Amino acid sequence: MSETDAIPEFKRQGSGGAEVGLAGGMSALAAGPGIRSLREVLAIVLVAVIIIGGTELLLNLFAVPQYVLPKPSEIAVALVSDFPLIAPHLGHTLVELFAGFSIGAVVGLILAAVITQFPFAEKIITPYILLLVTTPMLALVPLLILRFGFGYEPRIIAVALASGPMVMINAATGFRRVDSGKIALARSYGASTLQIFWKIRAPMALPMIFVGLMVGSIFGLLTAVGAEMVGGGFGLGNRLTSYSSMIQMPQFFAVVLILSILGILIYVLFFLLGKKFASWEA
Repeated sequence: MSETDAIPEFKRQGSGGAEVGLAGGMSALAAGPGIRSLREVLAIVLVAVIIIGGTELLLNLFAVPQYVLPKPSEIAVALVSDFPLIAPHLGHTLVELFAGFSIGAVVGLILAAVITQFPFAEKIITPYILLLVTTPMLALVPLLILRFGFGYEPRIIAVALASGPMVMINAATGFRRVDSGKIALARSYGASTLQIFWKIRAPMALPMIFVGLMVGSIFGLLTAVGAEMVGGGFGLGNRLTSYSSMIQMPQFFAVVLILSILGILIYVLFFLLGKKFASWEA
């Protein structure tokens, strides 16, 4: 058995049969909210109505100026009336996110497979991955703009650098979570390293891979918006800078609301994908 096969088993069964430990915690993260009852849905809607209605009432009661904090109704009006102007910038941000995240995710998955199969490669690659994780990508955006200009290129590179390590770390964790007993059994039947990877490691790592994709895409969205705020004349980040400089706060918060919705959609997308392709983990 190779060094990479000596993997501790993190799953443990408690007295009630529930999964506890590291694997259980990550599975709970990947599992998402699950199916909510009608009572839970109504409670969520009621809390939202109370928060929005209470905010509207308090802002009216204390006569808070619009340029300090706009009312929820003013944000809703701005979202509807200015959406035709915001929509093209939304498209630019989605292009940057999709292109950068696709590159980062592919590279991250490849690196995760390499370092779990070749321990020597892990010793070489890991320090650079940690450097990328701990370095704010926005600090590199001005340098990328100087090299590549104010177009898509620096933003896509920044998104790829921000999302790739998140995908790699979670995918590598998933590849290592496989029960060493399963691998030993496969080897006893003559399975090759590649067959073990595709038939055992990859399927068992799917929950962690989806968690990595979800986290990486959210990091990519934040990086794309931040890069747009640093430089360039398009994107939702550019709209945030423009609206704040002109003190158009309803429009500003309308863009923030759009970004929040994008983040929720990303979460729901990967939750549904995980539920479809890795539902056995629950």
